[in-house]
Amino acid sequence: MYKRRYAIVWRYVAKEFLVSFIVAFLFFFVIFFINQLLLMAEDILSKKAPVGDVVRLVVFSMPAIIAMSFPFGSLVGALMAAGRLSSDNEFMVMRACGISRTVTFVPFLVLGLVFSLVSFSMNDYFLPLGTINYGKLYRKLVTTAPQMALTPHSVKRYGDTTIVTGAVDGNVLYDVLLLDNPPGGASRVISAKRAELAERGGDSGVITLVMDQVFVQESSVSKSRRFEYSSASRMEYNIVLAKFTDFTPGIGPKEMASRDLFKIIQQKESVLADRRKARAQELELKHAELLSAYMLMVSEKAPLNRAMLSLRSNIEAVKAISVEPASDRTLEVYKLEYYKKFSIPAGALAFVFLAFPLGALSRKSGKAVGFGVGLLVSVAYWALLIGGQYLGLRAQLSPFVAMWAPNILVLLLSVPLFLHRSHL
Repeated sequence: MYKRRYAIVWRYVAKEFLVSFIVAFLFFFVIFFINQLLLMAEDILSKKAPVGDVVRLVVFSMPAIIAMSFPFGSLVGALMAAGRLSSDNEFMVMRACGISRTVTFVPFLVLGLVFSLVSFSMNDYFLPLGTINYGKLYRKLVTTAPQMALTPHSVKRYGDTTIVTGAVDGNVLYDVLLLDNPPGGASRVISAKRAELAERGGDSGVITLVMDQVFVQESSVSKSRRFEYSSASRMEYNIVLAKFTDFTPGIGPKEMASRDLFKIIQQKESVLADRRKARAQELELKHAELLSAYMLMVSEKAPLNRAMLSLRSNIEAVKAISVEPASDRTLEVYKLEYYKKFSIPAGALAFVFLAFPLGALSRKSGKAVGFGVGLLVSVAYWALLIGGQYLGLRAQLSPFVAMWAPNILVLLLSVPLFLHRSHL
């Protein structure tokens, strides 16, 4: 009898939470979707890329949008559901019938766990897959529609290369001028009547500018009055896509599943440990050499000035090793991405612990109040995520703390709220 009564209550509360979650999820989905369109508008839509390819790019970016919508949808949905049940005195009626708050919290807990698992699957599998396909299609668009990166009659600088373009007709550029600095301190001017962008294929991240009727002028800094000239009917100029556009080629941490990230992190930690061990041995050796040189000077009773001059090189070597400890910045980036894959989905569950007692405080207009409070908490949580990532990259904050601090803070804030509600 008790199990049946609880089952009825659980279904009723779960239905209320699920309906509110759907409304909140759609709200955040639309917000993130519009934000994605705005980001693509300047880089892709304004360059008249094919509509079909633009739609595919939007589809490939969907996993990231869905993964982020679940935690915030869980927060606002739980606040709206708990606020509605509290403002309509349904929680009070349930308690009068002998149904505790712990029982009514079970549907929130179960659905929060389900939302976290769905968000994690999006973040861990579909997001890397979508990002990889997004990158492949983006590279294709750059080579088939050069106006995305090179506008007609423009001057643009990419790294050490300046590109001046004339008219652009489809995949063909006319009156191209390149100014670059090849290795060796030389400067080079390359002009071509006609050029065409071509991709090498694969994930090399390099595209080739195939130029016709080429004229090259090269000068050297050491020989400022000497110029070398050459011409060719055809020339291939390779450009790194990361410099050519804002897209970073290759497979990075965002394009990896958590299992693959963990393996790479272990490898990088092993390499870093070997580097630190070698650095410690080198520092110990330099200390020994410094002590040996000092003892030699003392035994020979050399003048102080001569002794300090002889020891200076050893001291500088010790300082150089001590000041620059072995580190790997890319390791921190990989760790941040690894912990992010777990922390953001876990937010859907952590938010339930905060939203349930907080929403139950509402006495009127429960859904409206819950929606407003949810938006404020979402903005604060998002700011903490961005701040944590910035501190993890710039201030050497622990990647785990940087990514999990928002969830831990949410859980800590929920404790006094739960204790307060338990006495009501």
